[in-house]
Amino acid sequence: MENKNHIGIEVKRLDNEIHSRMAVYRSEKGQGELTMMQSWILGFIYRNSEKEIFQKDIEAKFSIARSTATGILQLMEKNGYIRRVSLPRDARMKKLELTPKGVQMQETTIENIQRMENKLREGISKEDIDVFFRVIRKMRSNVEMEQSETDRRRDR
Repeated sequence: MENKNHIGIEVKRLDNEIHSRMAVYRSEKGQGELTMMQSWILGFIYRNSEKEIFQKDIEAKFSIARSTATGILQLMEKNGYIRRVSLPRDARMKKLELTPKGVQMQETTIENIQRMENKLREGISKEDIDVFFRVIRKMRSNVEMEQSETDRRRDR
């Protein structure tokens, strides 16, 4: 392949740059102690604060083993980001809630994400952004379609 513009390489490079920059944002705000998985879990609990969220929901959402979820949640609880609250109807069931520290951390994360989104869009017209999303969605659809075809062939 002679083409010097490889989509996959450029997407990966941009992903690396975003992750690197987000790490800088987190450290500037004193968030360096959270792993990406812990940040994702905080976000999930935050976005679903009107629902009862349990460890099994975390396991299912992030496709992680019970032992992995237990370790992550215990550390998050120890560090003061979440608490486990017994339910009056069944004290054995413990829902997960963010502590005030966890809420503040998630709100700072939201600010960091918006900061990155603004930086990514800087100097790019609305029309170009619209084209970008149309093209990237088509690329994702192409890859998903190929995966569906591969799955169908495998199931024969």
